[in-house]
Amino acid sequence: MSPARPVLAGLAGAMVAAGSFRALRARVRSSRWQRTNHAGRPVTVLEGPAYVVGAVAGAALGGPAGVVAAAGAGAFGALDDLAGDGSSKGLRGHLGAALRGEVTTGAVKVVGLGLTGLLAAALADRDRADCRVIDTLVAGSVVAGAANLANLLDLRPGRALKATVIAAAPLALGRTGPGRTTAGAAAGASLGVLAEDLAGRAMLGDTGANAAGALVGVALAQRTGRTGRLVALAALTTATLASERISFTAVIESTPVLREIDAWGRPHR
Repeated sequence: MSPARPVLAGLAGAMVAAGSFRALRARVRSSRWQRTNHAGRPVTVLEGPAYVVGAVAGAALGGPAGVVAAAGAGAFGALDDLAGDGSSKGLRGHLGAALRGEVTTGAVKVVGLGLTGLLAAALADRDRADCRVIDTLVAGSVVAGAANLANLLDLRPGRALKATVIAAAPLALGRTGPGRTTAGAAAGASLGVLAEDLAGRAMLGDTGANAAGALVGVALAQRTGRTGRLVALAALTTATLASERISFTAVIESTPVLREIDAWGRPHR
């Protein structure tokens, strides 16, 4: 695989995501793509579909695993964006609703992300002789867990996109392999829509955040073996369970380094 392919994937992701966002914003007027952000200001979540289109365009240079992850996670995220009523929040909320016999769009998304992760992992592992079924199952869980974590971070302008770039950058470096291209696509699509997100005029929503996280999850699975995947799964599981009890925003704002990174690029108000 050409060492320039991750760069090309990043450029394709950035340009297609940016162009798609401009086109969608000019043509789509439906209020279903409007939200009120943390500051009480109206924002568009059309950034999400634009991110997915850019990510798929870049990831296609690295094979089908990244394409399936971004498109599948984005589709299930869009279901929650467009049809979710917000009555149940978090993993505990969706599980509680399921126990009461209620099927929420969030619960459907959880199942869908799991299936998407498993399919993407199977595609990523199909040519790896060192992978067993258990390795693919762990990788699928990593993809789904990363998709969920990115969504949990999409609470302030630019936060989820910065996290995606920070996580994807080291995966795009080093030895050649499909994981580098997948990571390049994730980072590139993020940079393509970052300016509008930082300005507080748009946000990823479930559509874009789930796709971004899933793409990073696939890149990590492509770049690691069983040990790396297990470590990643443990970290993702810990973060997800912690989110049920603590506020990521509170932790970030109480930690000077994280607070500075989180605030970088936002306009002073």
